[in-house]
Amino acid sequence: MTEIRNIAERALWTAAQAFLAAFVVTDMTTAKGAALAGLAAGLSVVKTFVQSKAHR
Repeated sequence: MTEIRNIAERALWTAAQAFLAAFVVTDMTTAKGAALAGLAAGLSVVKTFVQSKAHR
């Protein structure tokens, strides 16, 4: 359960960071910022999961 929580927490923080970065760099009238945040969060989940499996 701790592993899942860790992955979810990282994904949420990555999404927040990506959203803020997109907000500063682009205009948020489009869905580009939300897509960027979602993509970054998804990549973070995949990376963290693979990393946790590789270090066992």
